Amino acid sequence: MTPSRSRPARALLALSALLALALTACGEATEQTSAAPRQGGGAGAAPAPTTTAPTGTALRVETVAGDLANPWDVAFVGGDRMLVTQRDGSLSLVTGLGAGARVTPVTADLQDVYARGEGGLMGIAAAPDVATSGTFVTCQTHQEGGRPVDVRVVSWRLSPDGTRAEKVRDPLVGGLPINPSGRHSGCRPTYAPDGALLVGTGDTARATIPQDRNSLGGKVLRVDPQTGGPAPGNPFATSGSASERLISGYGHRNVQAVAVQPGTGRAWSAEHGPDIDDEVNVVVPGANYGWDPARGGESPGGYDEDVPMTDLDRYPDAVPAAWSSGDPTEAISGAAFLDGPAWGDMAGMLAVSAQRGEKLLLMRPGQGADEGRIVEVTAPAELDGEFGRLRGSRLGPDGALYLTSDNGSDDVILRVTRG
Repeated sequence: MTPSRSRPARALLALSALLALALTACGEATEQTSAAPRQGGGAGAAPAPTTTAPTGTALRVETVAGDLANPWDVAFVGGDRMLVTQRDGSLSLVTGLGAGARVTPVTADLQDVYARGEGGLMGIAAAPDVATSGTFVTCQTHQEGGRPVDVRVVSWRLSPDGTRAEKVRDPLVGGLPINPSGRHSGCRPTYAPDGALLVGTGDTARATIPQDRNSLGGKVLRVDPQTGGPAPGNPFATSGSASERLISGYGHRNVQAVAVQPGTGRAWSAEHGPDIDDEVNVVVPGANYGWDPARGGESPGGYDEDVPMTDLDRYPDAVPAAWSSGDPTEAISGAAFLDGPAWGDMAGMLAVSAQRGEKLLLMRPGQGADEGRIVEVTAPAELDGEFGRLRGSRLGPDGALYLTSDNGSDDVILRVTRG
């Protein structure tokens, strides 16, 4: 494994993390300082116990690239190349999947990115045929004349040499709500094996949005990546509302990632709670996940975060969480399933990055009677507090897990393998 950083380096990391938190409007699931009692229902799943010993064996952690600022996500674009988004609106090409990789800027029209708080240039996903088509999509906050307009998904084409990217559809999907502070912006896209584009979105800290199926905020969307319309088989496909036709699930607070489980095709989402109860959820088409800070319309003017993340009293049919962090939150972010023989008994675990917790959480889904639940959570020591806040989590074409740190300066891309 990579040696731990020195005490001074770790102190600087901690200071950078504190500064990043101070500059972020909502603090990404850290805006509350104490856990208020929840009213009106339970939060669903009890937290699975978290162990600190790695499952099976140690991990090997390598730094692929450094000197980045808030790298949000990575996408693999063929060969040994990946694209990395930085929240300020920078797009870079990383050549090499190991230590000493070369980072070069990609020329792209990103002047309209509104970078504030949690908003900016966020998630990125490469199309399955990216090696030949050059197609990828980004999630980004959009401004016009300095005024925030929306959060949108934009499709792009990368030049063969990786030096330029041109917009293909802007927006592919537009009209996702935006908060001028950037709060609860979401937003990470993932291609599913059936060809659909899955997009997790945030509720922008507005009370009525999560339960409003005419709004794209606080949802998991399922989109046709060619047209930006609803993917075939969407649960509300016959709705008269164009927004509702895109929705797979609703009643979310701030979805940070959607990952597809190998072998099952089942999608899982990772979501920020307020001061308690980050959630990992199984994506069930048409389902309500029970977040309602408007209390069914009783407090539409205020954003009441004392409600449960999954309000089973108000919404008895809401889907309980597969895993909930309890108190305190970890501010979970990226999520990717480990896959391939090199992972041994870790294969099949969901690798979830945490910002506030500054760790990686490895979660094992249950089987049989426990299907749809997380039954084991491990926090490997090699990634527990060693690199500060962890943001992105993606599985590479080489089978390794790639993570990004999110401390605001001197950020890194990490390559993680079984030691």
